[in-house]
Amino acid sequence: MIVVVIVACEVGFWVVLVAGLLTRYGLGWPRTSSALLLCAPLVDLVLLAATVADLRGGAVASAAHGLAAAYLGFSVAFGHRTIQALDQRVAHRFAGAPAPLKPARSGAVRVRYEWQQWRRAALGWAVASTLLVAAIGVVGDPGRTAELSSWLTGLTLALAAWLVAGPVLARARWGSPAP
Repeated sequence: MIVVVIVACEVGFWVVLVAGLLTRYGLGWPRTSSALLLCAPLVDLVLLAATVADLRGGAVASAAHGLAAAYLGFSVAFGHRTIQALDQRVAHRFAGAPAPLKPARSGAVRVRYEWQQWRRAALGWAVASTLLVAAIGVVGDPGRTAELSSWLTGLTLALAAWLVAGPVLARARWGSPAP
C-alpha cells in the first residue's frame, strides 16, 4: 500500500510542477502558477501522513517505508532547486529568458558546485535520518523497525560515497581549498 502512495506522490509532484509551469508560460497566469508551485510540498505532507498512519496502524516497516523517508528528505533538500531549474529551462524555451547557466566542468567553480550539491545531499540525509529515527522511536518495537535501521546505514554510506566521488575528488583534481 505504501508503495502505491510513494508512486502517487511522485506523480503528483510532477503533475503539480507541470501544471504550475503551464499556467505560467502557457496561460500567462503567474499568480495561479505560484500558488500551484507552492502546493508541491503538500504532496510530501501526504506521503508523510500516509507513512506515519501505516506504521502506527501496526505495519512492519519495509523498504518502502525507508524509501518514503529518503524521498521526503531529498525532496526537502533538492525539491526547490529542481523546481527552480525546470522553471528556468521552460522560461528560456517558451518565454525568451536567457539560457540557464550550466555548472563549470572544472576548476575552483566546479569544486564549489560539488560542495554545494553535497551539502544539499547532507541536508536530505539529515531530514531522512531524522524521520527514520523518529519512526523507530514512535513504533518502539525493534522487530518491526529493523528495515528502517538498515536504511539509516545505507543512506549514511551513500552520503559518504557522494562526499568522496563529488567534492573530495573534485578538490583532488583541481586543488581548490575546502569550503
